[in-house]
Amino acid sequence: MQNIQLRAICKIHDGKLDEFQAAARKPLAAVQEKDSGTLQYDWFFSSDRSVCVVHETYADSDAVMQHMANVGELLADLVKLSDLSLELFGDPSPELAAAAAAFSPTVYGYFQGL
Repeated sequence: MQNIQLRAICKIHDGKLDEFQAAARKPLAAVQEKDSGTLQYDWFFSSDRSVCVVHETYADSDAVMQHMANVGELLADLVKLSDLSLELFGDPSPELAAAAAAFSPTVYGYFQGL
C-alpha cells in the first residue's frame, strides 16, 4: 500500500469551539492551494461538537511530508485548542515516521485490502 491514511482526533477544550472552527478553516485553505498529493481531507464533528475527527489520505509519504510543511504552523493553533491524537495507516517512509514521532501516532501497518 503506497497511500498513507491519517486520522486526527481533536478533543476540543471547553469553551474553545468557535476558536477551533476559525483555526480549522486555515489549514483547509492551505491544502486546497498548496498540497499536490492530498487525496482526502475531510473534517467531522461529534454530535455534541466536542470532538473533531479529520480523515486524511495521501498519495504517499512524500505527500504527507509536503502537507506537514504547508500546514505545520497552522496546525499549531489547533493543538493549543484541543487534545490531539493521531493514527497513521500504511507503511510510512523512515522520514515520515521520524517527522510524525513528535505526535506519538499509533501506526497501523498495511495487511490486506482492495
